[in-house]
Amino acid sequence: MKAEWLAPRRTALLIVDMQADFASPDGALGRAGVDLSTVPAALAAAERLADGARAAELPVIFVGLQTSDRTDSLAWAMRMVRLGEDTRGLCRRGEPGAEFIGPQPEPGERVIAKTRYSAFFDTDLHATLMAMKVDTLVVCGLTTECCVDCTVRDAFQLDYQVFIAADACAAYEPDLHEGALKALALNCAIVVETNDVVAAWLIAARPSA
Repeated sequence: MKAEWLAPRRTALLIVDMQADFASPDGALGRAGVDLSTVPAALAAAERLADGARAAELPVIFVGLQTSDRTDSLAWAMRMVRLGEDTRGLCRRGEPGAEFIGPQPEPGERVIAKTRYSAFFDTDLHATLMAMKVDTLVVCGLTTECCVDCTVRDAFQLDYQVFIAADACAAYEPDLHEGALKALALNCAIVVETNDVVAAWLIAARPSA
């Protein structure tokens, strides 16, 4: 990977759905008994990415699911009914489950609230990135095969250069994580590691001799 591919002047870090309901033992999925053992390492790697992005002075954008009765999807609810599962949405607006866990937004950093899997669906993310003159994204978050996957695919369809920090993403089943990364690498993104991204930012941000 060439450092100029991730030049701070054109790149933003996108942190997707690192929220309590998805990542905390006290959140909805943790209370339901989902195995969260893959999550802490991804949270730690995402924190390193956020620190590296800030040091290189490039935008850090947080995306979080925020659901409510008004925005709930009928299709999603009917799917849950047919599967015999709980239809109440995750990350309810204003409740502890929607709070960010791991990396936290700092003052002035953009926070995008979404109601579906993709960070681009019915949000102003695309307009925000265009205003910043960003054409390259480093994406991390939860879960690899769901909201990260949908966000990356939409980003690529909108002509962004997309890099996925593999170790800063997680799925609850390792084969889902690996399968999603393999499919995205084949079709619409470049898979990288956190340390390599941070190193590239340091090189790209270094003043010319």
